[in-house]
Amino acid sequence: MIIQLTGLVQYPITLDPSVWIFDDRKIHFDKAFTDRQTASIDENEDVKKAAQFWDREVYQQKLDPPVNKSISSLQKREILEGTYVMPIRPFIQNAEVQESARFAKIHTDEDTMEVNLPQLQDALFLFAQNGKQLKEGGPVHIYFADGSNKDEPITHVRKIEFL
Repeated sequence: MIIQLTGLVQYPITLDPSVWIFDDRKIHFDKAFTDRQTASIDENEDVKKAAQFWDREVYQQKLDPPVNKSISSLQKREILEGTYVMPIRPFIQNAEVQESARFAKIHTDEDTMEVNLPQLQDALFLFAQNGKQLKEGGPVHIYFADGSNKDEPITHVRKIEFL
């Protein structure tokens, strides 16, 4: 199941949460709200990580045959059993929401609700529970960064329309 980002955006985007389990941006659910202040990513760290990744990729391409770093069995088990959220901000940035947009409408199977943009930009998509895609209430649940809806997230999300 997919989620669409539409409306006042430069690039309408279709998201497929089924592949996020392999994304390095995912955050373990238990750490998402406790480490929220420290979880705001330092851009310098991102640049350093990207540079290290690039250097490693260039080095590995020089090897014959190329060597790929595989994940350990412990990491694999953690991924297959973990509950994860994904920050929404990178997807909103990629869609390039127009400056005239003031809020977003979240379309679910049952309802439509309005959310202000800053609150949505800091929100998180829950996409995997106990290592499995969300079947019940999925494809994603939306949690606000302040934890205000931690007990009652927005479920059955199908589309986010920027207005």
